[in-house]
Amino acid sequence: MSNQVYVDQQVCIGCGLCVSILPGLFRLNADGVSEVHGQGGADREKIQQAIDSCPVNCIAWR
Repeated sequence: MSNQVYVDQQVCIGCGLCVSILPGLFRLNADGVSEVHGQGGADREKIQQAIDSCPVNCIAWR
């Protein structure tokens, strides 16, 4: 498992689950898809929860 989180914005459908789980790490951008901001300080278990909750599996460790 790496230390950085990646969102494949080409796959993201903008459902917002990741944002609801970790609003300090994920946000929806102007195109309505998720992006990572503020990589540091997020709880790894919560990040993994967001990864596991994504309906299109577009979030991963890098």
